[in-house]
Amino acid sequence: MPKFAANLSMLFTEYEFPKRFVHAAAAGFSGIEYLFPYDYTPAQLKQWLDDQSLPQVLFNLPAGRWDQGERGLACLPDRQTEFQEGVHIAMEYANTLGNELMHCMAGIRPEGLSYTKALDTYLTNLAYATDIAAQHNRVICIEPINPYDMPGYFLQQSEQAVEIINELNRTNLKLQYDIYHAQRVEGHISHTLERFLTYIGHIQIANSPGRHEPHLGEINYDFIFHLVDHLGYAGWIGCEYLPAATTAEGLSWLRRYQPQRTK
Repeated sequence: MPKFAANLSMLFTEYEFPKRFVHAAAAGFSGIEYLFPYDYTPAQLKQWLDDQSLPQVLFNLPAGRWDQGERGLACLPDRQTEFQEGVHIAMEYANTLGNELMHCMAGIRPEGLSYTKALDTYLTNLAYATDIAAQHNRVICIEPINPYDMPGYFLQQSEQAVEIINELNRTNLKLQYDIYHAQRVEGHISHTLERFLTYIGHIQIANSPGRHEPHLGEINYDFIFHLVDHLGYAGWIGCEYLPAATTAEGLSWLRRYQPQRTK
């Protein structure tokens, strides 16, 4: 069965952030991801990981003024210096935390900015990020996000992401395939997994509608988990869903696939 990482930006939010590592380990998760590490020092985060014998799997590059609605900088022509500075900050964290994967959010294309100009900026920034990441043996992931949850987001389709990956031709640029977002925009989950597996560096899950636990919704995750095993996917599956009640109450799905961890 796949390796499941708890996304601590969405799971175990009943607890203060440091305690979420404890509860994720106790629940049986094998790794940790979250949106951003930057409210804490690398040393603090590393200690919380080590205390639970959990690896860091993924976090996002700095994404601008999140509390003001920004969702990434990579397609914004007037923010390239800030973007580049953020790449170096992220590498400092990754060098301490040990994660190979980092997600680069494309950003919301501003009204009046042409698609062509946004794409040119995005390609330039991704080239910069992947070149710096290569110096640190890291991988940059790009994730299509559905326009219903995030209106105006620049990267929305798997095909679009793969075209960008092919255009840049960097071995350390991968597709972050979020099945919830893909279901809302394009469907054809199994077909896409089979077609684009070699591009996929990370998978994330939630069911639809509602973005809740994998067993609550229209997506047959039992089939999908067996499919990714059959296809030979060796990466992580990030659990980036919104619990329908408390996190613990919704974890029956995990116990079906993975035995309880022991430290």
